[in-house]
Amino acid sequence: MLKTRPLHSWNVSNEEARAIQQRLSARVDTEDRLGEVDYVAGVDVGFEQANTVTRAAVTVLGFPGLEPVDQALARRPTRFPYIPGLLSFREIPAVLDAIAKLQTEPDLILCDGQGIAHPRRFGIACHLGVWLDIPAIGVAKSRLIGTHDEVPNRRGGYTQLYDRGECIGAVLRTRVNVRPLYISTGHRVSLETAVEYVMGCTTRYRLPETTRSAHRLASDHT
Repeated sequence: MLKTRPLHSWNVSNEEARAIQQRLSARVDTEDRLGEVDYVAGVDVGFEQANTVTRAAVTVLGFPGLEPVDQALARRPTRFPYIPGLLSFREIPAVLDAIAKLQTEPDLILCDGQGIAHPRRFGIACHLGVWLDIPAIGVAKSRLIGTHDEVPNRRGGYTQLYDRGECIGAVLRTRVNVRPLYISTGHRVSLETAVEYVMGCTTRYRLPETTRSAHRLASDHT
């Protein structure tokens, strides 16, 4: 099973959270350091009871077949406010609870959120990847920061996302005539490899099956 590496307390102020992100961003590995990928995981986080309870769903799929292998659901009280750029402090504690219940250890996690495409280069995919020391990819439905050129209107077409002169991600069109996704390195995966795995996990829908399966699990448990 995955071993967590506690790196800090989750009971922190906004200022402390930003300082933690700044410090831990130096640990993010943006090169390929992943072995054979047989299992990919997706994570979905929602909130219940007027946002007082955080609900995390994690599903594991076989790769490349994308068949369901394992799943887990966890709930815990919401302790951190909603602040853009600090979502990992609000969501990851419940995600870690769910991951701890898995019987099958994933080789790669696709997170519904940012990796290094983040003001401090430490989005939720980086935070989870560094905490677990597991390859992780940020797959966001919307842009947090950065600018980019027009995305080619073809399946698998993408353009690079830049911030302050640095390439921080790829803007990827997974289907023709659909809005693109924002892909960025989380940990131990290069951007080029991240794009390949996202496309490998995407079938006929806009979102990869990892995200879709985790969302289905979360939606089935109210």
